[in-house]
Amino acid sequence: MSKNIFSELSDAMASAAEQAGKSTVLVDARRRIPASGIAFAKDMILTADHVVERDEDIKVLLGDGTELTARLAGRDPGTDLAVLKLSSASATPAETAKTPARVGQFVLAIGRPSKNGIESSFGTVNAIGGPVRTGRGGMLESYIKTDVVSYPGFSGGPLINGEGQVFGINTSGFGHGGAITIPANVAWKVAETLAKHGKIKRGYLGIRSQTVNIPEDGQKQLKRKQETGLLIVGLETDSPAGKGGIMVGDILAGVAGEAIEHHDELFTRLSGDVVGKSTPLDVLRGGRLEVVNVVVGER
Repeated sequence: MSKNIFSELSDAMASAAEQAGKSTVLVDARRRIPASGIAFAKDMILTADHVVERDEDIKVLLGDGTELTARLAGRDPGTDLAVLKLSSASATPAETAKTPARVGQFVLAIGRPSKNGIESSFGTVNAIGGPVRTGRGGMLESYIKTDVVSYPGFSGGPLINGEGQVFGINTSGFGHGGAITIPANVAWKVAETLAKHGKIKRGYLGIRSQTVNIPEDGQKQLKRKQETGLLIVGLETDSPAGKGGIMVGDILAGVAGEAIEHHDELFTRLSGDVVGKSTPLDVLRGGRLEVVNVVVGER
């Protein structure tokens, strides 16, 4: 006699939790209850920044029960992510989901907050949003909101699908009244930068601006459909923008060929490789397109 659908679902979710548990680790890097982490390489652990209170003498318990020491390799409070370097390349790297999470999907949050093993919490994906400012000086390109219960010590652990593959990393560190999930494609990109450079570079132009509509003639100049841009209403003293030739009254419409329609898009574009480099800005000045090269400053 075949199993009923409830039993099949239960078995599938238990198998998924077991699979993800191989890559979910315990992170002991603070005074109170330990937190969780995800192995994204054999010698690298991705976890939540707010749970890492020590740079050295960090203890990590792997899925197979092996306890290793680790050190902080890099952190980014803006996205609440941190990377730990293990003393031995012994971890089992997590497998990320092949397709992004969708609203309505069943998911499991997995944590390893104690030596007793993994814990799980079942729920559904409520919403997918972004970009959003984190309130910690950063910007998330996207985020996943679920109704899973984030138990103590779950921060830094994965949100998984029915195959045990990772949709993202869970954190309660943004203080928005609950946990959110940072999608794997965003988190892994930050993790790779942190492993390489130790921090995320964030740039600035030193401008004050407001969103304005771009007339049709301006859109023809840009050779693209773009309804809004940023009107420059002020420049900080010795600002990177001012030094590069940006003027009050200009409409900033693009950075390095990418359209800028809102402040959040500018915030996102001014990070990573453009910081400290001469970067072309698309500017509408007196209705005509000018490309102004500005060396983006670092905050």
